[in-house]
Amino acid sequence: MAQPYDSDDNSGLVAKGRTGDNAEPVGVSELSARLKRTVEEQFGFVRLRGELSGVKRAASGHLYCSLKDEKAVIDGVMWRGNAGRLPFQPEDGLEVIASGKLTTYPGRSKYQIVMDRMELAGEGALLALLEKTRLRLEAEGLFARERKRALPFLPRTIGVVTSPTGAVIRDILHRLADRFPTHVVVWPVLVQGPSAADQVTAAIRGFGAIAKGGPIARPDLLIVARGGGSIEDLWSFNEEQVVRAIAESPIPVISAVGHETDTTLADYAADRRAPTPTAAAEMAVPVRAELAATLSDFGARQQRSVLRPVALGRERLEARVQRMPTLDALLQPQAQRLDDLTERLRRGLKDRAGKGRENLGQVQARFTRRLLDRKLEDAGRALSAVRFTSRPLEAQLQRSTERLEGMSRLLATYDYEAPLRRGYALVHDGEGKLLPRKAQAEAAEALSIQFADGVLAVGTGNTPPAHAPRPQRKTKAKRKPPAVSDAQQGLFD
Repeated sequence: MAQPYDSDDNSGLVAKGRTGDNAEPVGVSELSARLKRTVEEQFGFVRLRGELSGVKRAASGHLYCSLKDEKAVIDGVMWRGNAGRLPFQPEDGLEVIASGKLTTYPGRSKYQIVMDRMELAGEGALLALLEKTRLRLEAEGLFARERKRALPFLPRTIGVVTSPTGAVIRDILHRLADRFPTHVVVWPVLVQGPSAADQVTAAIRGFGAIAKGGPIARPDLLIVARGGGSIEDLWSFNEEQVVRAIAESPIPVISAVGHETDTTLADYAADRRAPTPTAAAEMAVPVRAELAATLSDFGARQQRSVLRPVALGRERLEARVQRMPTLDALLQPQAQRLDDLTERLRRGLKDRAGKGRENLGQVQARFTRRLLDRKLEDAGRALSAVRFTSRPLEAQLQRSTERLEGMSRLLATYDYEAPLRRGYALVHDGEGKLLPRKAQAEAAEALSIQFADGVLAVGTGNTPPAHAPRPQRKTKAKRKPPAVSDAQQGLFD
């Protein structure tokens, strides 16, 4: 049977020490700790250049990623304190330079770099990050032309977000004072550095949160301004939070960051981009003198527009007056006609008088005494020849007598006392009113009954009247004698 352990064999069932071997076996944890100390002592500070991959932030705020190049990859971690101070947002594909120390992670037997700082590897990487962020925000519609709002023509209050100590605010205030003095509210912020983006964002949102009619005037227009600088100096205005604050601002915004050649993402999100802060002030307000001149010109044009119809009317009136005939021209024909009629009237009266004199002479010649005596003799003979008769008078008298007899008979028919003589009676109340109904007689306080030979008073329970009124007998008007007709009058002619 073979031996379980052979000194010449390199392997055995049970570990045993070898002759001359003084190395004691160590645990995995101890080896990991030794490796960790060795790596940290050997690589206490390193700077790695590589491309970010697998970037993610844990709920604790720590940043985890990998740095890689063409042939190798290393894990990296940045603790929450340092990750919060990063001047940019790490994304996959960015080439960065990470500074920190190498260490190991015993739980997975891996080595990694604990990064204290992270910077973009050159301006090219920074521009690549800028372009990537721009495309992402543009895809969300933050730079769409439809979102742009018109600037107020003459804002009462202008809010300025910039540094209170730089030349930018002095240029803006000086330009506003030259063009159109306006109330300006300045929100002081840092325009460069790690906290600049947070302050600019807070200022923009703070202006938008001011209530209308409050103790602080709410701006009608915002100017976000900064002087020129490198892309690193202007990077705060490329931060996503600043861009979103400008796009979401309820107040129109003018972006005046950098000089004319500088472009930031804030320029894309703003309602209007100004090449310089001075140009932003010129966009904000018009020139007061030019505005006054424009108003004066409008006033003059309005006055001319009002007076123009009057002038045209006066011209038309004068043209019509010139075409109208004069007073002399209108009256000359009438005056001439009056003279003609006057002359005709004079001649007519003269002729009429002559004719009347002539006619009078002719009539006078006919009315001589001899002629009149002869006419008188003729009239006397004619009168003597007339014979008068009484027949027409007698016929007329007969007709009048017959008519009178007919009217007498009619009068006798209408006499109300005739029935009384035949035995009838009339009943009256106390006031002398005729009562034709039994019900009326029963309701009367006193009655009087008229007979042919007198009136009898009858009481009905009340005191009878002293005497009953006798109804008045109507006197008929005497008929005028018939007039003599014209034919009968002709008998005496």
